[in-house]
Order: sequence, then structure tokens, then C-alpha cells
Amino acid sequence: MASPGFWDDGAQAQKVIEESNALKLWTIPYQELKIRFQDIKGMLPEAEEIGDAELVKELLAGLQEIDQTLSELEMRKMLSGELDNKDCYLEINAGAGGTESCDWGAMLSRMYQRWGTKRGWKVEVVDRLEGEIAGIKSMTFRFSGPFAYGYAKSEKGVHRLVRISPFDANAKRHTSFASVSVTPIVEDVQVEIRPEDISVDTFRASGAGGQHVNKTDSAVRITHRASGIVVSCQSERSQIQNKETCMKMLRSKLYEKERSEQAQKISALEGEKKEIAWGNQIRNYVFQPYTLVKDTRTKVEVGNVQAVMDGDIDIFVHAYLKEFG
Repeated sequence: MASPGFWDDGAQAQKVIEESNALKLWTIPYQELKIRFQDIKGMLPEAEEIGDAELVKELLAGLQEIDQTLSELEMRKMLSGELDNKDCYLEINAGAGGTESCDWGAMLSRMYQRWGTKRGWKVEVVDRLEGEIAGIKSMTFRFSGPFAYGYAKSEKGVHRLVRISPFDANAKRHTSFASVSVTPIVEDVQVEIRPEDISVDTFRASGAGGQHVNKTDSAVRITHRASGIVVSCQSERSQIQNKETCMKMLRSKLYEKERSEQAQKISALEGEKKEIAWGNQIRNYVFQPYTLVKDTRTKVEVGNVQAVMDGDIDIFVHAYLKEFG
């Protein structure tokens, strides 16, 4: 990167920079952990010798933090897939069930928004379709941060809620479903999209957004006829910007679809049987008559439902990555 002709080839230079940044994600945390550990290793015997209980407690807490960070690095080591280090789109769609399912979709959107923020990612709302009475029919986030797709891919599938519905006057238990799909953002991939293969619709954006919202048909929805994939965006101010974002989303979804089909063909040749996520719940969230969140794939369960809904889902994510990679 320090060579005089480094910027002569812009594309190659960008590739080298990306490789350098990927290496720094490993080397910088490692060096920081090493220095912190050596400091504590040197101070702890002295603190114990002089009987400074408060300092000993503080140093032991520091060791625990180092251990947690090291565990996170070990977990990241499992994310060696070609697309794991990419940013991603996470899309939530409410299932059948009307207002109850729309409310469940909104609860999941809050959970993922908090989870992404806790991980230090940039979380953007790309598209949002409100429910008729409450909640959302669908919502799409963009997660930007280290290994966003690698972590978020564990959330693909159907999420099931069991609770006493606040929308039921008879206070009966209801079961609701919402699906989550996760798509890596691949900027440099070449996917041919012919103009005659898509239909483009424009409409007025909904929700908060100032004076511009609801006054122009700036929101864009693109349908890819051959695959049936539909993408929409209303986060940008102009129709042109929203269309560009939609095309990026469509390319990413088509690319992932092609990779998924190839993987299924390989699995069939190897004699493996893998269930398609849609229609098969990956996680159950029970609010009544007891509280429990259980992942059907890894069998990991947590009794503190509120913590999970506040974005503490790494226990499920890590268990999935350890088992399925």
C-alpha cells in the first residue's frame, strides 16, 4: 500500500485495502488483548501481596472481559465463508394472523435493531410496511459491520410466538409466525438483470420522514418476474436513489438464490436432506403460561424472554455457528 504506484489501478488498490482491513480485524484485537493480559499478569501478584482486595477484584474482572473478547474472536474464526464478512439485509415478514402477526413482526424488528446496535453495527431501515391496525407487515434492515452476514445468517427461518394476545378481548392464547430472511450485500458481483425481466412500481413512502414523505412517489418496488423476488425501498429522498438501492438488493438476492440452488444440488448429490427454512420454525418464543425461548435446531433455551426481546440473542447465534458453521 505504501508503494508509489499503488493507486495506478484503482480496483486492485481497493481489493488490497479490503484485504488489509480484514487482517486488521484479527491483528488489532489480538495485540490489544495480549497487552492487557500482560499488564494484568504483572499487576495481579503485587495486588494480592499487598492485600488490595479492590484492585484484585478489578483485575479479575479485566481477565473475564479478556476471556469474553477472546471467545468472540474464536467465534469469528468460524466465519470463514466467502460471504460471511459482508454487510447484509435482514427482512422480516409477518405471517398469517392479521394484527397479532404484524405486532409480532414489530417486536422482532425491535429485537434485531437492538441486537445490531449492541454489536456495534450501523443499522438502517431500508423499507417498512405498516400493519393495518398495529405493528408491521414487513421491514428490511441493512446491517453494516464486521461479519454482519456471518452472524445474521443464523436467524433465517420462521419465528413462532405464543402469548395471550393484547388484541383479544377474551384474553386467549394466540400463536403467531413471522419469517426472517438474510441476504449478503455483494457489491462486486456481476448479475445480469434485463429491463424486460423486471417491473418497477413507484408509490408514496409511509411513516416518519418530514415534509418530503407522502408528497412525492419516491418509494420504489421492483419485481423480478422469473424468480418472483420482490424488493422495495423508501429510505432515500429521491426515486432514483431508492431505485438504485432496490437494484442492489435484487442483485444480492439473485446471487444468493443461485448459490443456494447450487448448494442444494451438491447436498442432493451427497445424499444429504436439509429442510428449507420457510415453514419450519427455527425458534419458539413462549410468553404464557411460562416464559421460554427455545431454538429448535440447537436445543438452546433461555428463560429470560425480556432479555432476548431486548436483543440478547448471541447465545442462540453462537450455538448455531458452533454446530452448523
